[in-house]
Amino acid sequence: MGIAVSVTSRCVVLFLALAAGQAVAADAEHGKELFQPCAACHADRPDALGPSLKGVFGRKSAALDDFRYSNPMKRANLVWDEDNLSAYIHDPQGKVKGNRMPFGGISDPKDVEDVVAYLKTLK
Repeated sequence: MGIAVSVTSRCVVLFLALAAGQAVAADAEHGKELFQPCAACHADRPDALGPSLKGVFGRKSAALDDFRYSNPMKRANLVWDEDNLSAYIHDPQGKVKGNRMPFGGISDPKDVEDVVAYLKTLK
């Protein structure tokens, strides 16, 4: 009987851990909502104030030929993976000091995660 209780207890703990993980999973739809103010500058058009973010996930920083990046962004030599995007969205000046983006960042880690999840969908 001790073995059955132990196995049952482990199953309950595993189930709760999985359920908790699903509850905090990134929400790309919420990220899309949060991104709406960003879309004013990061539109997919030649006269946009910011670079297009289509395909940004996995791309090297300052990589688009049709956008005039700041020197700090050119020197940053980043690849926009989850860690770099998260850090930049949270604190753009902290991640790339001197960049031109006039945005103070997103303080809520869950919101940052959701925006990154949305950016991953832009192909």
